[in-house]
Amino acid sequence: MSNVLFDSIKTQAKITDTVLVAFSGGKDSVVTLDLCCRYFRKVIPFFMYIAPGLSFQEQLLTWYENKYGVKIIRLPHFDTSSFMRYGTFRNYDLEVPIISITDIYNYLREETGAVWIAAGERINDSIVRRAMIKRTGSIDRKRGRFYPVAYWTKREIYDYIKYKKLKLGQDSKSMGFSFKSLEGRELSMVKERFPEDYERILRVYPFAGASVERYVRYGEK
Repeated sequence: MSNVLFDSIKTQAKITDTVLVAFSGGKDSVVTLDLCCRYFRKVIPFFMYIAPGLSFQEQLLTWYENKYGVKIIRLPHFDTSSFMRYGTFRNYDLEVPIISITDIYNYLREETGAVWIAAGERINDSIVRRAMIKRTGSIDRKRGRFYPVAYWTKREIYDYIKYKKLKLGQDSKSMGFSFKSLEGRELSMVKERFPEDYERILRVYPFAGASVERYVRYGEK
């Protein structure tokens, strides 16, 4: 593995010694967290959930907390505010305010005192991310963001995970990405592999079975 891959985070670590890390449990985020724990003095990971307390997610979060001696902040994903307000697979509640990702980041910065946020975006992820990273590079000073694996390939990510013996969640192993939505494909995986967690999801989104049924019948997301 080329040492050039580590140039970005080495530079980032000269800007600050404290960093928040967006952690989803997916391949890019576990590498990002490991790199940050190697190069920054203080690392504060945070995890955004669609439904709280899902066992397959908690098992992974606990594993990484024990590995690095950190506490991972759990908080609702910003998308859940629109789910609650407009009634996505549940009754609507117009009293719920819409929360943006910027609101989440501002809250975390205020609560922790950290300014910079590291995340696992890669330039090869999508056209949108390619344009974003080409514009800012791996250090986005305007938004206070770091992208430690911005120029890594998918192969290099998996090679690093294998070399460092990092752990991926069962959702990532099943789908190739971490559970993050109420789409039928993702919910079907949870229902099949983690039925107790599926019941936990239904307590928050009691009509989510419709998404599963649509996926089973028509193969739609």
